[in-house]
Amino acid sequence: MTTPLFALVLLAALLHAGWNALLKIGLDRFLTASLIQIGAGVAALLALPFVALPAAAAWPWIALSALLHIGYNAFLARAYRYGDLGQVYPLSRGSAPLLVSGVAFLALDEVLSPPALLGLGLLVTGLALMALLGARRGTPPSLALLVCAFTTGSFIAAYTLADALGARASGDAVAYALWLFAVNGVVAALVLRLSRGGSAFAGLGPHWRAGLAGGVMSMLAYSLVIVATTQAPIGLVSALRETSVLFALLIGVFWLRESLPLGRVCAGLAIVAGVVAIKLA
Repeated sequence: MTTPLFALVLLAALLHAGWNALLKIGLDRFLTASLIQIGAGVAALLALPFVALPAAAAWPWIALSALLHIGYNAFLARAYRYGDLGQVYPLSRGSAPLLVSGVAFLALDEVLSPPALLGLGLLVTGLALMALLGARRGTPPSLALLVCAFTTGSFIAAYTLADALGARASGDAVAYALWLFAVNGVVAALVLRLSRGGSAFAGLGPHWRAGLAGGVMSMLAYSLVIVATTQAPIGLVSALRETSVLFALLIGVFWLRESLPLGRVCAGLAIVAGVVAIKLA
């Protein structure tokens, strides 16, 4: 992976961690996810006049990705019923790169070099340690939490692969990403209306500034990832993207003044070692 592309994906991870930290606004996870997708959809709609329509071959992938995001939001919200952020986030995000790499190898003939595989393994190990050490009072994850978190990770892997293939079919990754976010915003609004009723939008109203800011950051972050998947192995891009967990940890320590136990330092070092190995691959 070239240095500019490597830096691009790390920037995407930083933006992803940033909007997660920005949106500690007291809403439940489903409403927060809906707010972010609607905010990103509004931002994307404003940018659509400046890009072309994706190629016809890309539209089925956009539709599939929009459906997969519904499943992702539903299972992520369910996972948070059984565990807290310190467990759910690393488990769901950490399982996705393994699934992406496996499917990319079997279906797309994307073979990773031994150093890249080492980096992937170190990064996922660090994320798993984050999950184990992030539990309150050392409580191990329940079976229900594991099922929901890994199902969430499966949806992440599925839409990552769908969007990589869609962007490649489109021929214009930026246009694909903007149209994807516009469609996702509409779908998120429809799902929210059907599941929570019209009153749910009134509850989102006071948070529209945070939603729009977070939506823009989310759109930029994932758009960078989509661009990267057209130029590098999807598994490596997916793995590097999940360094957002490390950035979230650093934001928590230096901005939110959270504690940093020794165990989480070790987990962070494993993630850093994985990132270095991937860069050197």
